[in-house]
Amino acid sequence: MLAAPVLQDTGRTDKEFPVGFFDRFKRVVKANLNSAISKAENPEKMLNQLITDMNQQLIEVKKSVAGAIADEKRIERQMNEQLKQSADWENRAILALKAGKEDLAREALGRKRESDEYAGQYREQWESQHQAVEKLKTHLRGLQQKIEEAQRKKNLLIARSKRVEAQKRIHETMGGLSDTSAFEVFDRMNRRIEDMEAETEALGELVNSGSTEDDIEKQFQALEGSSGGTPDTMLEDLKQKIALEGPQGDTAQNTGDVEDDDLAELKKKLQDDESSGS
Repeated sequence: MLAAPVLQDTGRTDKEFPVGFFDRFKRVVKANLNSAISKAENPEKMLNQLITDMNQQLIEVKKSVAGAIADEKRIERQMNEQLKQSADWENRAILALKAGKEDLAREALGRKRESDEYAGQYREQWESQHQAVEKLKTHLRGLQQKIEEAQRKKNLLIARSKRVEAQKRIHETMGGLSDTSAFEVFDRMNRRIEDMEAETEALGELVNSGSTEDDIEKQFQALEGSSGGTPDTMLEDLKQKIALEGPQGDTAQNTGDVEDDDLAELKKKLQDDESSGS
């Protein structure tokens, strides 16, 4: 009799195998998430680390699924091997009958039946493993989609986190500005500058008013200086004065002679002054 082949029990049924792996994955991710949320020091760092952990767990799950697929392939090869042996024993039985050896043909058919029985057992195990593997593949695809979705949500959550942080800083800044001491300093400086501007304008008005008085004084001095008249005007005035007095006989004649002498002397004096000045 041919030794019976040993059927390897993978220990993974169509119900227990997928649930066990993915339940473990969920527990690990949930534990990491709760731990990260409890710390919550840096949301961006927390989410990045969470995605890293999920991808690491995904790698482990893929390894397990790959192992299940390898078990399925091994069982399938063993089943096909038993089917091939069954066909070989059948051919040998035919060959023995043709040679007229019925006992040998009967032995070959007995081996064929054993191979068929083992092949049937392998087929049952392979079908069960195949169903489990298909479920694993389906769960794995769903898991990958969830991780991809988590990756997209991570970016949105980080953006929201940064927006909240910016709003928090704005509120803190506004809260700090609620202290009016800084604004009071600005008000005092504003009043001080206004006072300085007023003082500057007052000084400017004083300077301008002094200049106006000086201008008026100069104008009056010019008028007063011109009140005596030039030599020409003085000469005309003197002629008019003499004309008003008119001739008075010999006295007037004598006076005229005296005046002529005076005029000659005055002219001579003016010429001498001009000569000495030149």
